[in-house]
Formats: sequence, structure tokens, C-alpha cells
Amino acid sequence: MIIREMAERDLDEVVDIENELFTDAWKLDYFLHELRENDLSHYYVMEDDGTIIGYGGLWILFENCDITNVAITKKRQGEGLGRLLLNHLLNKAYEEGCEYVHLEVRVSNRKAISLYERNGFAITRTRKGYYSDNHEDAYDMIKCIVGGLK
Repeated sequence: MIIREMAERDLDEVVDIENELFTDAWKLDYFLHELRENDLSHYYVMEDDGTIIGYGGLWILFENCDITNVAITKKRQGEGLGRLLLNHLLNKAYEEGCEYVHLEVRVSNRKAISLYERNGFAITRTRKGYYSDNHEDAYDMIKCIVGGLK
């Protein structure tokens, strides 16, 4: 099992996972934009035996980090891989000098909310109608990483 930087050659598998998991899935051109044009973005894939089983991304702007994606293919969920990927992203944010890590999550995504809470994130507010596919609310969550990761 390895976690490495995402490359354009990975995008077919990444988009397949995105479509498997999300009703408002990102399209190929969005990922291409992130890899080619967004200087704030950092994307990673989790690979097992040559197959991509997950991916995650973040944007770093000064002392702030926004996690954009944490995704593990349905077949491999429940193995603790989401925690490993999240920890990788948090370590990258810390290495880059970030003080706060922020993310949004669907209020119905209990598994993800539980993962984030177990890793020190707290809900700060509810964003009404945040998701465009069904106008579902999102929780804003934040974690302070000043002084190290816990």
C-alpha cells in the first residue's frame, strides 16, 4: 500500500471511484484543472498492488488548508484506509505550515463525520443547501494543527 502524488495517468481510475461514490461527482476536466492549473492544490492517490483504491486532495493557502476530497472505493471501505489517507493529508498540511484544516461534509454522511470527529475535527456550522445535486446541507468542520498533530 502506498500513497503518492496523483498524476494525470491516474485520472481514469480516480473518476471511476468518484462516480461510484458521489452523486455530484467531479468530472475529468475538474481534476485536470486541479492538477495542471491550481497552484494551491495537492492531490494524492492510495494504491494497492497497482490499483488505485482511494484519493484525497487539499488546497493550501498560507496558514489554512481546505481538504477537498477523501475517497476510498466502496469495496475497500471499513479497512481503516480513510483514516490513513486523512492522516497523510493532515501531515502534508502540517509540513506546509498550516495552522487550521477545514472541510465540508454532507450532513447525511455519518461515516465520514465520524472519521473526522475521531481525528479531532469539530463542526463549526451548517451550510444550508450546500450541495447542488440535491440541495443537501453540509457541515463545516475544522481542526487546529498548531503545535502538532494529535
